[in-house]
Amino acid sequence: MEHIISKLRKYEIQIRKAINSRMQGDFHSIFKGTGMEFDGVREYQYGDDTRTIDWNVSAKGHGTFVKTFKEEKEQTVFFLLDVSASQEIGSPGAQKVDVGKEITGVLTLAAVKQQNRVGLLTFSDQKEKFVKSGKGVKHGYAIIHELYSHIPQSTRTNIDKAIKKALEIIHKKSVIILVSDFIDTGYEQSLRLLANRHDLVVIHLKDDRETQLPNLGIVPVYDKESKKTVWVNTSSRDFRKKLEKTYTVNKGELQKFCKKNQINYLEINTKENYVPQLIKLFQIRNKTKKRD
Repeated sequence: MEHIISKLRKYEIQIRKAINSRMQGDFHSIFKGTGMEFDGVREYQYGDDTRTIDWNVSAKGHGTFVKTFKEEKEQTVFFLLDVSASQEIGSPGAQKVDVGKEITGVLTLAAVKQQNRVGLLTFSDQKEKFVKSGKGVKHGYAIIHELYSHIPQSTRTNIDKAIKKALEIIHKKSVIILVSDFIDTGYEQSLRLLANRHDLVVIHLKDDRETQLPNLGIVPVYDKESKKTVWVNTSSRDFRKKLEKTYTVNKGELQKFCKKNQINYLEINTKENYVPQLIKLFQIRNKTKKRD
């Protein structure tokens, strides 16, 4: 677990520094708007925006302190993470489920470092693990521990059911970050309702193996969700085109839906470094919040 924490902390600092310096943005904007009321000070943490340093307090010689704000303390960030069997596609250690856990872990650390409350709901076709929102780095580490220690009880997916559960248990308006491969149907109405009640971010996980099967002729393919084996002709041009088209259409429809309902959408491929992609997401949300 220690090496996992170390990796996540490295990525979190990398993202925070990019937002605060290279892009001249505001790291807080990934989780909240720009209207914040001064509330106090806390000790400076590596990667913090130096523009928030309270020089009067720091000059007293007890350390370096940055200003905190009232909204910063009140914001809640909730992660909804798909841990169904369809997520178990990809290279060892870099499957969709692995990338999903890492992204959730990195953003959890980012959120607690900004004094936000953070909660977690993992799901398959049922509620798998629920961690009530809380504050502090210790709570963030507890969430990460649950991410990596919990073994899903079901292999199937039901995104609609997961969203309805989130609507049931998350009452205060929050930043909701939904991480899934979205290999499911019938969840659009609930997703729209979630976006209406909360500030919603959709992270769409993809692995090339889903659309680019090797040319091996007729082979058995085991469906982990249904636990059934089907035979497919990987040499068939029609089959390969249909596979690619299915993903492209589903992705296009989800992107269009998100744009229409003012949901931030980001696709992340398991073979790519997701850190620049998250920075891109931060940049988009920075620009959006500055216009609000």
